[in-house]
Amino acid sequence: MGIQETIKTLREKHGLSQDQLAERVMVTRQAVSRWENGETQPNTDTLKLLSKEFDVSINTLLGSPRQLRCQCCGMPLEDSIISREKDGTLNEDYCQWCYADGTYTYSDMDDLIETCLPHMVNDSFTEEQARAYMKEMLPQLDYWKRYEELSDDGEFEEFKAKLIDEINALHIDGMPKVEKLNALVGQYVNLPYRLPSGAEVKFLNDKTTYLGNQLESEFGGDRCFGVLASMDFIMIATYEKDGVNPELVLYKKR
Repeated sequence: MGIQETIKTLREKHGLSQDQLAERVMVTRQAVSRWENGETQPNTDTLKLLSKEFDVSINTLLGSPRQLRCQCCGMPLEDSIISREKDGTLNEDYCQWCYADGTYTYSDMDDLIETCLPHMVNDSFTEEQARAYMKEMLPQLDYWKRYEELSDDGEFEEFKAKLIDEINALHIDGMPKVEKLNALVGQYVNLPYRLPSGAEVKFLNDKTTYLGNQLESEFGGDRCFGVLASMDFIMIATYEKDGVNPELVLYKKR
């Protein structure tokens, strides 16, 4: 699908007329019509506006001419997992696990490898093969090539360490000491909690990246603890396998 078909399809999907889209991206209706007829293409600034309006990558707007790949972990990128800047715009160089709201979440290559390994190992790809692959591939990616330029001199690691101390200071019964916090995307951890009224509510934003971990209960049984945190809050819950029957233990503003 070329850019003209993509823009028309997205416009119609969002229920916009050519006039309405033109107003939102600050062009004329005739300009939108020319895009959709294949006579012209939006310039770079307008592509950024269209990307934000439709919540898709510029790569998608252009008809996906290239395969995007996270320049920190190497994961193939789709629009649903592309990272975001603080203003909500998409950053097509990274996934939401490696870059969140303008912050790089990994400063140690070995730590990243250990985080990725459980998701890579299968019957035909051993842990040793996966580790060797990552050790060869990661240094070729832009983030690690430019690490000295892009890193924050340990500020994010200091923030994580402070969060870990705050969480452990809560002394939740049955919850082991938190040793590590990983980047977790909201859509995968945004569990629905049942209120006394019977209604279910979610507390997180599916598109936001949080810090968290899953811990086995010291009491044993089939329930485990889930820890999530951000600049603004700490949330602790328990649930069964695959997040079934979640119960909120604590929600604390920071």
